[in-house]
Amino acid sequence: MSAALQLHTGMSEAEWQTRCTLASVYHIINHLGWTDLINTHMSARIPGEPNHFLINNYGEMFDEITASSLVKMDMDGNVLSAGGKFNSAGFTIHSGVYKARSDANCVLHTHTRAGAGVSLMKHGLRPISQDHLSVLDDVVYHEYGVPATQEECDALAVSLKGGGSCVVLLNHGLLTLGHTIHGAMMRLYMLERACELELISRQLGEEPVVVSEYVQQKAKERMQKRRQSDDYGLPEFEGLVRTAERLGFDWKR
Repeated sequence: MSAALQLHTGMSEAEWQTRCTLASVYHIINHLGWTDLINTHMSARIPGEPNHFLINNYGEMFDEITASSLVKMDMDGNVLSAGGKFNSAGFTIHSGVYKARSDANCVLHTHTRAGAGVSLMKHGLRPISQDHLSVLDDVVYHEYGVPATQEECDALAVSLKGGGSCVVLLNHGLLTLGHTIHGAMMRLYMLERACELELISRQLGEEPVVVSEYVQQKAKERMQKRRQSDDYGLPEFEGLVRTAERLGFDWKR
């Protein structure tokens, strides 16, 4: 048992490691500038506890989040961490994804300018960039609903039933999910990049070059195989963690 875990009795090693990894995601997203004050959420399902997940303690800025401050919840909205607070809309979205998708072990949700900008357009992403090709076959568009309602939870489940893991929440922002934390993070990075380039292209004053259908199909086939791997996004994520550590971000407590 690790020294850090000894300070948190009643917690499995798997939960503590998941807490540390998820807390690092908050600091990485803060470093990348993808925050919206306290109003977006990153979560992870606890290994061996499919009905429990971790999410930020609502009110903390992302650079304040630590492994031990994350809130443990169940799918019914019960807080299992002493003193933990959660955002109702955040719970609705994240629990809705976990209920709908047994393959989802991590859910990441942002309100970036690029993501929110693309969300204002129905089917706003076009096959015009290499970045979009990374998620081309994996993108789902979800209509804006009433936040923090069962209706919205159910509607999100319907949007995800086709298997897509990169969601453009119309009039809202972006969401990705994955069977690993690093896989969800890689999806989010590529989706964010695709959105940035889409918005840039719409300001250039001329029509963008569309990638041929043949190349699109080959990209879909290649990326479907890559995303199935447990290692998808792992080298990139490990690099981001090393950067966060060099910058002195402190989340392992």
